Amino acid sequence: MTRSRNGARAAHPLAVRIMHWVGAAAVITMMLSGWAIYNASPALPFTFPRWATLGGWLGAGIAWHISAMWVLFADGIAYLGYGVFSGHFRRDIRPVGMRALARDVGAALSFRLGHRLGHYNAVQRLLYSGVIASLCVAVATGLSIWKPVQFGWLAGFFGGYPVARGIHLAMMLCIAGFLVVHLALVALFPRTLVSMVAPLEAEDAP
Repeated sequence: MTRSRNGARAAHPLAVRIMHWVGAAAVITMMLSGWAIYNASPALPFTFPRWATLGGWLGAGIAWHISAMWVLFADGIAYLGYGVFSGHFRRDIRPVGMRALARDVGAALSFRLGHRLGHYNAVQRLLYSGVIASLCVAVATGLSIWKPVQFGWLAGFFGGYPVARGIHLAMMLCIAGFLVVHLALVALFPRTLVSMVAPLEAEDAP
């Protein structure tokens, strides 16, 4: 467990902070380049504005997307391993009961949900476990539509190439929704951003 300079428990261990920023950069790069890939063959009746894409055209978008994919894959493996063996998932991310979730959702909707650095409430646990699952599915479906011949068994598992592509797009929209909520919460509690950069102390329970 990481400690701050005076020996108190840090709100976020150094390993989590590093993997957070590496993963965030990779996810944003994949989203923007993914929009460029999507625009080349839209599956829905809309396209993303060119200024919001990375690469600008299909070939460059694919190059950015694949490069960021390997970064995300390596960062994800490291994070999953750390989360399991350090107890981070069990201690901080594992969802709690429905009663606690209903209580915290009600508090969040009425803008009364507090936040203590180094502690995860029921809403955060649900969101973080959900986005981790979405990222895993996005990577798996991405591999199946990138190499549908080599990973034919994986594409078949998801119901074929068209279905896998639809699931991949749905996961992207879920991740984008998470980012919107996540950034809104950061705006409400700016200390959380500082704690992801500097080793701030975890706050005690009231």
